[in-house]
Amino acid sequence: MTEDDLQLVEPSVSLREEYEAYCREFGDARDIPGNGCMAGSPDFSEAIRMCLDHARGANLPEGRVPATTFWLVRGGRRLVGMINLRHSLTPFLESEGGHIGYSVRPSERRKGYATRMLTAVLETARRLGLKGALITCDKRNAASAGVILKCGGVLENEVPSRLPGRELTQRYWIEL
Repeated sequence: MTEDDLQLVEPSVSLREEYEAYCREFGDARDIPGNGCMAGSPDFSEAIRMCLDHARGANLPEGRVPATTFWLVRGGRRLVGMINLRHSLTPFLESEGGHIGYSVRPSERRKGYATRMLTAVLETARRLGLKGALITCDKRNAASAGVILKCGGVLENEVPSRLPGRELTQRYWIEL
């Protein structure tokens, strides 16, 4: 992905300041959708190493599946989005998490970045051999639902959520 000076890249130690600024826009939350393996790790370099390991299926914590995290960077420096592709599903991911989670920096929203990230990562999912991708969102998140629909998502159902701040999770499938 290199349209308009955008690149989908692996997480990198060289983007630490941008990552920290990105998180600050979310109120320093470490559970940002698409943040994947970065969540909860106090040591940045170690978190980057874990991201790269998890993409290969190495050193996975119990109950986790291999997952590839990408950062969407503009101009080689500006972190505008994150997306995480889980290579398989656990029962929880089947219900609420899905194969793909993503976020866009609040100051960069409504510019088409989520659609571009999702489109690119769906190609990665195809190369991994997935026949379909489950993507979920909070029923109140019309922007995310719009992105999923634009990328070919079909609403399968809505399920009561066990996640904080969510009442209903919408479950969409995209055929690959």
